[in-house]
Amino acid sequence: RVQELEESPAQDIEDRLAMVLFSGDLDKTIAAFIIATGAAAMGLEVSMFFTFWGLSIVKKKKTYEEKNVFEKAFTTMLPAGTDGLGLSQMNYFGAGSRVIRKLMNDHGVASIEELVEMAQDLGVRMVACDMTRELLGIHDEEMIDGLETGGVATFIGDAATAKASLFI
Repeated sequence: RVQELEESPAQDIEDRLAMVLFSGDLDKTIAAFIIATGAAAMGLEVSMFFTFWGLSIVKKKKTYEEKNVFEKAFTTMLPAGTDGLGLSQMNYFGAGSRVIRKLMNDHGVASIEELVEMAQDLGVRMVACDMTRELLGIHDEEMIDGLETGGVATFIGDAATAKASLFI
């Protein structure tokens, strides 16, 4: 059986990268988008599935209309977009994020906002988790343009034949 497997590599593996973004930390988000844009530039089909705290990355604004008290609380506490993301380590009340952004700028590294735009330009599939959106009360108008919605089956469908799957 081993010899048979060695002689016949996986037939259903595609040039695809599937990612889950669970974290809403700036440094992890930067790394995820650098990997996604690099993979897309190399010809891989890339999908990014945003869930829980990672949904903040693909929000463009906050709305409070037609939300219950818990949804309003989540809306207040969670950032909308990449501006409010903190670092996973050494954030120091937001100072760490400002330092990282300055260093990136000083060294000519694309900002996270530029990386998100680049990912969209490169055709990276970005999917917002329906269940998380429902739990946190995130409405369509709060999300960036060009975003798809889907559930875990959407991610599993992308990951099932991917060369690599990442959870960030």
